[in-house]
Amino acid sequence: MVNPTPKQIEIRDAAAPDLMVVAPAGCGKTEALALRIQGLLNRGDVLAPQRILVTTFSNRARDNIRERLSSYLPAAQMRDRVSVSNFHGIAARIFRAHANVIDMDPGLIIPEGDWIGDELRRRNVPWNSRGPIQDTLREVKLQPLDDSAVEAELVRRGDAIAVSVEQDRKAQGRLTYDDLPRVAELILANDEVAELYRAHFGAVVVDEFQDLTPQQLRIVNRIGFKRTTFAGDLAQGIYGFTGAKPSVVDSSVRAECATIVQFSESHRSSPAVLNVVNALDPLTGGQPLTCADPAFWPSAGLAALVRHQHASAEADWMVKVSKAILLRAPRHRIGVIARTAGRRAFADAAFAASTVEPFRWDDGVVDTDTARVVKAMLASFDMVAFALASDKSAFLRDAANFESISDVDGRKNLAVALSWVHDRLDEALLPANIRARVRTGDSDALISKPGVHLLTGHAGKGQQFDWVFVAGLEEDILPDFRDKSAEGVAEEARVLSVMISRARHGVIMCYSDDVPPASGRSWIRNPSRFLTQISSAAPLDATGMIEWFKTADWPAIAQR
Repeated sequence: MVNPTPKQIEIRDAAAPDLMVVAPAGCGKTEALALRIQGLLNRGDVLAPQRILVTTFSNRARDNIRERLSSYLPAAQMRDRVSVSNFHGIAARIFRAHANVIDMDPGLIIPEGDWIGDELRRRNVPWNSRGPIQDTLREVKLQPLDDSAVEAELVRRGDAIAVSVEQDRKAQGRLTYDDLPRVAELILANDEVAELYRAHFGAVVVDEFQDLTPQQLRIVNRIGFKRTTFAGDLAQGIYGFTGAKPSVVDSSVRAECATIVQFSESHRSSPAVLNVVNALDPLTGGQPLTCADPAFWPSAGLAALVRHQHASAEADWMVKVSKAILLRAPRHRIGVIARTAGRRAFADAAFAASTVEPFRWDDGVVDTDTARVVKAMLASFDMVAFALASDKSAFLRDAANFESISDVDGRKNLAVALSWVHDRLDEALLPANIRARVRTGDSDALISKPGVHLLTGHAGKGQQFDWVFVAGLEEDILPDFRDKSAEGVAEEARVLSVMISRARHGVIMCYSDDVPPASGRSWIRNPSRFLTQISSAAPLDATGMIEWFKTADWPAIAQR
């Protein structure tokens, strides 16, 4: 158990049943939520047999909260008085118990993987066409529509493949991840059912409220209106592509909650890193942060902005600097982060050609048994037969002898791995190259190892690194060329803020004049519009960074 900060104690002791906690990255939010739950129970705000419902957006966040709660609550109290679940878990529970309310079969297959993606692969839908179809299905299902209304709306939109996929879903008697919150909202529209859940849960705690879709917020409010603790930060709202509406939800939560507690101290990042994060506040809607303990950070940390002539030169330079950091601090973790995997490809190639073996977060990470099956399949893979196959997903399953596996978890793991292989083949990678990228082990353990980690901005949310390189600060890359609206550009600024705020000791931001696309031809890029805000934080240039490296207290840095 750690010593709570004054803000964490304020959250624990807040008497108001409705509470908004504004918690920027690195401020101790998970600890505060655990204390809040302890306070609600110890004060008797939630009396037995009522429970507290805690909602998260990922299994990792769910496990983090459970771990912290174990420091504050006896095991029996955790078991009997607190329910921690992600949103799909809650929705599945509601559906299983009350599907009859909306005349649906509670025995429908609950999703365990990306069924829609698998269906589109099976239909040989081109890789770059799958996203828009999935977006259409998601947008329609974010509305409180029954199955008939969903299909009618898809027909009205004229997306024949989406209509066909939806019809097959119903014919197979299954739900997708987009269906679960939709059917949960329809069920909770029944006042009697909603009252059952209001009686069962005396309070609700929502982690990362900025990632809620309006649909998910409506579900929360049907269960815990005016009895919910919302914790999160508008500046970290980066999931608009999944239907989240950070600004809309932030305004709704502020209107609902009578009490707002705002963190202002970061325990994660150095003063230099925080200066850059704060510079983006006018674009992200974030709150200014101060360093909780400036003396903790030798040489006050590092923030640098470096211009390169070409993206390949940028990548080679990042390899050299990474080597220099790891030579001085071999136990440190370095995150090389770009807005997209495509823009990061230059760094991927440079590290692959170097003596530094990176951890690439979008590679297949699987258990030993699954890795053995996939590697064996790829070792003798028939590319010609795959290209001619009418059902490529079925071809991969046959090639991997999928039906010979009887273990449920083994089948699930292999299905996910084969989908990953399918996508890599669609990218025209050779089987031998894909085989080399299959990593064996536990993903949580791999991503926490010292060394260089290659990832995208969205994948890094919730993580932290000792050092972060932000690659690709060019216009049309960041912000992405597809985000033209004011809210879209604001979300792109939040993506950048999230990338920067992963850093503990230092952040090194890079942009290049020439960033060729996949065709290889020259493509001159303009610097990102966000550089105007970043420059106001006065980060060092390449020369200043080298001088900082020479004078920095590396023995102390390596121990932090």
